[in-house]
Amino acid sequence: MALRWSVLDRSPTNEGENSSTGIQNTIKLAVKAEQLGYHRFWVSEHHGSELLVGSSPEVLISHLISTTKRIRVGSGGVMLQHYSPYKVAENFNLLSVLAPGRVDLGVGRGPGGLPASTQALSPAIHLEPRPFNEKLDHLNRYLQSQPIEGLFAQPVPVVPPELYLLGTGVTSAELAAHQGLPFVYAHFINGDEQTLKESLSIYRTTFNFFSGRTPELILSLSVLFAKTEEEAQRQADDKKTFKVHFESGKTVSIYSFELAKRLGEQANEPYTIEPVSASIIYGTQESVLRKINEISQRYNIQEVMILPAAHEFEQRLQAYEWLSVGIPQQ
Repeated sequence: MALRWSVLDRSPTNEGENSSTGIQNTIKLAVKAEQLGYHRFWVSEHHGSELLVGSSPEVLISHLISTTKRIRVGSGGVMLQHYSPYKVAENFNLLSVLAPGRVDLGVGRGPGGLPASTQALSPAIHLEPRPFNEKLDHLNRYLQSQPIEGLFAQPVPVVPPELYLLGTGVTSAELAAHQGLPFVYAHFINGDEQTLKESLSIYRTTFNFFSGRTPELILSLSVLFAKTEEEAQRQADDKKTFKVHFESGKTVSIYSFELAKRLGEQANEPYTIEPVSASIIYGTQESVLRKINEISQRYNIQEVMILPAAHEFEQRLQAYEWLSVGIPQQ
């Protein structure tokens, strides 16, 4: 089976740009990704960020399905901890009525923001916490038109949205396997090779075939291009991820030092910040294509989801164009 190519876009903004520019660029890139032959175009959910402005993927998806015709459109992902599974199912069922067979619902375990935005989104989350596993199970059942206490999620689409679980390690892989769901491993967040191997192995060996589905894996990769290998390495070395280590033992990875510092300050416990090299596939056009094909063959991956490391619109567009030569012709 030929490798499928998809896109993850986080609606970034750059110096001198406003939020409207970030969203409009995402819309333009979705149209271009379809023209180039990409399989999916997913948008992310972030809160309280001046750099990543896509805060409501379901609203953005509703526009993207009206400006495209073929490409699958989805969330990468909805941060389910904040929301009612019933309402999320209603939103995505309605999107699937509007665009049958084209809507994906990727959900994540993380908050998509800092403690202040989490509290604003879910003011009662600490009073009546509901386990993520339970919320995912309920969401999965609603999307399959299975009632919970006699309640169905309306409208019921002819073709339901495809549900995916996003993750960066073994815990999420196990949960996806137990639920019989497709799993998207965010390599750009956690590129540790041993963790990747263990996660994919556990997913494949413990997958619940009684769900009626078969295992489906997507690897989400960050890419960076330059005209020479040396220039690509120099640019990649400048890209950092910041790990916030809390005294309680919890570690959170975040994409900017300023946000890492704010996260630590809002958490109300001692913390340290560790800058680490970002997990990026970098090089020239030819070497990046080769590396992506090598990693997909090494781990038996049928689909990769591309996140350009650059925030600038033209560089993201160029990344799509350069990688599109690897897309099989229809």
